[in-house]
Amino acid sequence: MARIVRVHELGPPEVLRFEEIEVGAPGENEVRIRVEAIGLNRSEAMFRAGRYPTKPALPTLIGYEACGIVEVLGKKVSGFAVGDRVCALPMYPLGQYGVWGEQAIVPARCLLHAPPGLSPTEAAAVWMQYMTAYAIIEVGKAGIGDYVIIPAASSSVGLAAIQLANWAGAVPIAATRTSAKADQLRALGAAHVIATEETDLVEAVMAITDGKGARLVFDPVQGPYVQTLTSAMAERGILFIYGGLSEQPTPYPHWNMAFKGLSMRGWVASEMWNHPERYRRAREHILLGLKLGKLKPVIARTFTFGEIVEANRYLESNAQIGKIVVTM
Repeated sequence: MARIVRVHELGPPEVLRFEEIEVGAPGENEVRIRVEAIGLNRSEAMFRAGRYPTKPALPTLIGYEACGIVEVLGKKVSGFAVGDRVCALPMYPLGQYGVWGEQAIVPARCLLHAPPGLSPTEAAAVWMQYMTAYAIIEVGKAGIGDYVIIPAASSSVGLAAIQLANWAGAVPIAATRTSAKADQLRALGAAHVIATEETDLVEAVMAITDGKGARLVFDPVQGPYVQTLTSAMAERGILFIYGGLSEQPTPYPHWNMAFKGLSMRGWVASEMWNHPERYRRAREHILLGLKLGKLKPVIARTFTFGEIVEANRYLESNAQIGKIVVTM
């Protein structure tokens, strides 16, 4: 028997319920792991609350990013051995599997060997953030001297985007609501920080870029603020929207798009996971960045498994800078 978290009703963190469950044996293309650390993601909070695009069938497992030790291999699984430390990547729909537990069964295709030199806590905080932020490299082609606006910059994905931009020679502009996190964001690599509730973002970006605007924006918020973001962009720039934190309709900012020749596109990391060659290139680039020290996961705070409700409350407080990890 293993202690597992399941969701029986949608709502706030308090709906998370511990249960003793027989996890059982994996299927022929699956692996059972002993979970060591869990990386929390905002999408899981929206899923639990019933605000995610897909609604769960209750009761449901939850969680899709973790580091753990291989316990049992399905009979068709190759490339892994019992005792290997692995990372489970969120390459399946929320609720289909779940890693919030002492043991978890996951598809073998979702596993990678844990990057060398990282603790289990760090290894649980790598793939979702860097694969998501990799959009600015693979599609955005961020390069020397490009300005990149990064809203919600203190999130794990925001910090990953800052690191990737710096490695590419681009200039990351961190956007955050207030100046409370400004010093920490600069210390973590932001070339500039704009507190959007205290400063006019467009004026600030134009001052930073000598009136040219930013070529890339990497936004998890969407909603009406896209009008402001596109006003701060350079000609032929790309606005990526990779989340829906505002939960408001997103207008099409026609005149900014038309007069500047801008592109606005959605992004999810599965866009690469579903294309083997793109996935391979991104994986190798991220592993190289970790090896060279250009990329390093920032852990905001760790919680024990018994504190998973408190960990989810903290996630939704927006107080964190970096990734929240739950350890076993």
